[in-house]
Amino acid sequence: MDAAAPGVNISPYVYGVNHGPWAFMDADMLAQAAQIPVHFIRFPGGNWGDENNLKPWHLDAFIALCRQLDAEPQVSVRLRGGTPEAAAELVRYANLEKGYRIRYWSIGNEPELYASKPGFEGYDVERLNREWRAIAEAMLAVDPDIVLLGPEVTQFTGDPASDPKDRHGHDWMRSFLEANGDLVDIVSIHRYPFPQGMTGGIAAPETLLANAAEWEHIIPALRETIRQTTGRDLPVAVTEVNSYWSNAAGGETTPDSFYSALWWADVLGHLLEQDVQIVSFFSLQSNASIGGYGLFSRRSPRPSYYTYRLYNQFGDRRLPVQYDDSRLSFYAARRADGALSLLVINRSAERLQKVVQIAGARPEGQARLWLFDAGHAAEEQSPLPWDAETTVVLPPYSATLFVIPLVAR
Repeated sequence: MDAAAPGVNISPYVYGVNHGPWAFMDADMLAQAAQIPVHFIRFPGGNWGDENNLKPWHLDAFIALCRQLDAEPQVSVRLRGGTPEAAAELVRYANLEKGYRIRYWSIGNEPELYASKPGFEGYDVERLNREWRAIAEAMLAVDPDIVLLGPEVTQFTGDPASDPKDRHGHDWMRSFLEANGDLVDIVSIHRYPFPQGMTGGIAAPETLLANAAEWEHIIPALRETIRQTTGRDLPVAVTEVNSYWSNAAGGETTPDSFYSALWWADVLGHLLEQDVQIVSFFSLQSNASIGGYGLFSRRSPRPSYYTYRLYNQFGDRRLPVQYDDSRLSFYAARRADGALSLLVINRSAERLQKVVQIAGARPEGQARLWLFDAGHAAEEQSPLPWDAETTVVLPPYSATLFVIPLVAR
């Protein structure tokens, strides 16, 4: 890797989560959440906001949480059963009356699923486009400076043959952008890759871990779709993401497992490489009774929490890395203190040794390293002497983060 490369800034909002009124964070959990990079919170995550009306006190409590964690807020207003007047009133209360200055807003959640809800049979792209636009215009009339995300559809993969379509065969993403690409500021999707089909089971570890690479296709395909439909290059966001869409828990690779946390470390690296602006993991907290997702269970961190403990040491300016082993992923970034951070994911069951070469700067002293595997919860290990060429040992099924002090050449 070339430590002298100019690099590309990483959006701090890739370290985001979803949260909602159904979830609970006590003082101990909040203290632990403050130790990881939670820079963006989408509220209310999931379909709660399309089944309930947000009240002023919901926003008050949400903003208090964001301030406690120093996180940027995003609010999702109701689309299914909502009205332009109700959405505009939320913007008025939040930004004019209370002065919260909430910048990021979205409208509805996964509208391609509405047709399965009582009273919304036959819901299609044409109705989405009409209702979304009416709500968006009402919100912008109150505060023209807000940033609108949409359409919040799920399971976009960039494959026209399988991407979600309505009963008329109209592609939800493409049709939305053709109708509302002039109003939307950030194009947003959701993604839960497993189970693969309504009858699919729990994925094997190797299947789950191999899935992380799909983002090398999804994000470029989304950007190309945006260009084709709007003639513009718009930022993209993944505003809900986890390994499973079902309420799976307690399995070898379910969202509460170590393997899912390792998968997420790799996925997040791919999203950084693709310059995604916002990434909101699902979710901050959930009880096991409704699924194994969430950085926190009822009282304690889940393995995915420790993925963020690793990224807490990662830099803010990504650098290019070249490697040729399909069992591994390498991600590098410069830190504000001038050090180089290198995250290596070993997706294999083998203990691997690799020589790491650094060009453009001279390593100085010892590297600090943190190990995340089945036996180490992102724990700091003994420092490693580091030269221009250094052999690193990568345990099976692991994520290792190195922080390497450098002297510029």
